[in-house]
Amino acid sequence: MASSKSSYLIVGAGVFGVSTAYHLIKKYPDASVTLIDRDAYDADSRVAASWDWNKVVRADYDDIAYCKLGLEAQDVFRSDPLWKPYFHETGIFWTCRSEYAQEVIDNYEKLGRKADLFAVSVDEAKKMYGGLFDDADYSGVKEVLINRTSGWAAAGDCLQAITRESLRLGVKYVTAEVASLQFDASGRCSGVKKRGGEVLTAAHVILCTGAFTPKLLELSAQSSGLNGLRADGRIVAGGITTGMTTLDDKTHAKFVDMPVGVQGYSAEIGPFIGSLPPTKDKELKWWGQTIFTNTREVLPGRSISMPPPEPDYAQWKVPPKLKEDIDHANQVFYGRKGEGWKMDKYRICWDAFTTSADFIISPHSASNGLYIATCGNFHGWKFFPVIGKYVIQMLEGSLDPSLEGKWAWDRERPDPKFNPDWPRTEMREVLEPVRTSKL
Repeated sequence: MASSKSSYLIVGAGVFGVSTAYHLIKKYPDASVTLIDRDAYDADSRVAASWDWNKVVRADYDDIAYCKLGLEAQDVFRSDPLWKPYFHETGIFWTCRSEYAQEVIDNYEKLGRKADLFAVSVDEAKKMYGGLFDDADYSGVKEVLINRTSGWAAAGDCLQAITRESLRLGVKYVTAEVASLQFDASGRCSGVKKRGGEVLTAAHVILCTGAFTPKLLELSAQSSGLNGLRADGRIVAGGITTGMTTLDDKTHAKFVDMPVGVQGYSAEIGPFIGSLPPTKDKELKWWGQTIFTNTREVLPGRSISMPPPEPDYAQWKVPPKLKEDIDHANQVFYGRKGEGWKMDKYRICWDAFTTSADFIISPHSASNGLYIATCGNFHGWKFFPVIGKYVIQMLEGSLDPSLEGKWAWDRERPDPKFNPDWPRTEMREVLEPVRTSKL
């Protein structure tokens, strides 16, 4: 149970970890709360999926639970002076190849929330925003969802600001790589062992470790003999490519007020693709259509998907095939408009996935004192202002039963074929040289 006198060790300082630390120290100012992460919170480069140039902030979900959670988070982004500077309410332009638009509209109505939210025909959509998306790919599109109350946030800047505020309130931050979990004689999780051997202890150990989670649990199962620690398919590490171009002044003037763009697809086709408005540095961003695993032997006879072994996950080493992924994203949004753009930055971002795209926020059934709060599935950032509140509810045993079941460690998992954003490619396949045909 959470309390003011308890100690908490939160492994991973992304949005799940920092939000949990922030809400814990605010609710229990006398508690001992420690964040541990392999990267300094203000480092120029981090492996956390949460550390990024920008992320989408929306409540446009066909799943009403995430719609409700997204609206709660947006209320904080709009009203709280700590969060408000990082949110940009630019709207969203979502091409729908299913009944998604109406499902989102219905969820807002069920929740009693009003918004500048509506669906338009393709012909009408092409005329909006000065024709910005008139050359986009509309094949199979039924209608376009417009929500002028959605937008984006300066992700890395916001993560750093909330971390800094948490430290001011009393959270401790340790920069170190965690080698394994520690357990007492009864099998209770009592802390972590850092690479190098030093042990940190706490009454509650909360893993907010994203794509690193399956590997950490494998190593901890091996060192402790507690085989039930393993993720065993509950969590899969997956990667995706993001890319950016810097717009010239003339082009930037046309795109500066653009909404977030989303190309929505069915599970049969694959993940939706996005384009985010320019940053303060005039950088326009995309994410690609290929989500991939990296299956490797973590221990003799044990293979799982995990990020590359380099300290920075080799996130800046983007192979040609994945750069082509960003070129494709450019094409499906802007067509001829983007033909002359030069890409300035590429990054491979890693996150933890479940087959249903739901989070895991749950006690770990194999060890008392161990809790899991992760699996952003590349859609977790937008809940940053509030997700820690729900982690505390899980610790206290007061989480709503519907969410407790939805986010449970042990639950029935649906077939991933119904999840459009499930990783369907192996990293080794995209590392192969690009083959060019001769005409």
